[in-house]
Amino acid sequence: MQKRILIVRTDRVGDVVMITPMIREIRKAFPDSFIAVLTTPNTADILTNNPNLDLSITDDLKKDSFWKVVKQIRKNKFTHGLLVMPTERAAYQMFFAGIKTRIGVGKKLYEVITFMKSVSRNKYIPLRHEADYCMDLARATGVDTNDLTPEIFVNEEEKLYGKGILNNLNVSDEDFKIIVHTGSGKSSGNWSEDKYLSLIKEILCKHKDTKIILTAKEMSLSFRKNVISLKEDKIVFADDSFKRLRDLICIISNVDLLIAPSTGPLHIAAALKINTVGLYCHRRMNCSKLWGALGDKAVNLEVSKEYCDSHCSEDKEICMFEDGISIDEVMKNF
Repeated sequence: MQKRILIVRTDRVGDVVMITPMIREIRKAFPDSFIAVLTTPNTADILTNNPNLDLSITDDLKKDSFWKVVKQIRKNKFTHGLLVMPTERAAYQMFFAGIKTRIGVGKKLYEVITFMKSVSRNKYIPLRHEADYCMDLARATGVDTNDLTPEIFVNEEEKLYGKGILNNLNVSDEDFKIIVHTGSGKSSGNWSEDKYLSLIKEILCKHKDTKIILTAKEMSLSFRKNVISLKEDKIVFADDSFKRLRDLICIISNVDLLIAPSTGPLHIAAALKINTVGLYCHRRMNCSKLWGALGDKAVNLEVSKEYCDSHCSEDKEICMFEDGISIDEVMKNF
């Protein structure tokens, strides 16, 4: 009997990147299977052109779209549903859609009520990478792998589209192109914009042939003014040059390096095999062991345990991330 597998992850950009190894490894294990994903309209862009994927279903998470998604799931007659990160909404959608084998994480009440099987993260002991925890659900279907390499697929037309956006910003093919993404969506520790400004100045001082591309949509007005005051034509603002996540993916596919805190664009770049330098907190649930960018071209810089223990609060709720990673450490890694 053909396996028809639905992988569900309806949270943030970086989280969805973490299911791309699952998709590939399920396809390797079961070449004749039908593989689909349920994501949000925004994060579905991560999975465009994925050759291992048969179908992408999206849920905008609004109240009136619940049953519409249930109907879409039901008509595809899935044999397996993998709820990678527990959400009550998706658990009930899979239940009402009639998926016989449903596997989630942990023992949430709604998982028990809907008779969902589960794998355990064992309270994150020993700590593993998020992509590895995701893969546990694929392993529960019979997949046997430790390959956690993420992947995003950009075709030649899209790469040219991203190149065109950069050309319009006066970024040429000959430039060494660095994206400095200053935002984190408040999901992880981050430098202040003042420190990113100092990093930009240092890059410009030491790398004359570089173009710096700023992409974070949450850049403050004061930061923009400070950057503009440098009167430097080697810095461009690209945050208004893309409306969709796919546009940003096309831009990233054309650069040489991306520097960012632990956030979606960092994981996108790593999945595109672009050089990355990521900035990480030492706190257990934010550290690079759990959320580090994956791949041979990824460098993950983490606040040291010694610094964290001596400068952050005992419960780690007060984070002194700002001075835990120096500009020099970043500069040494490209």
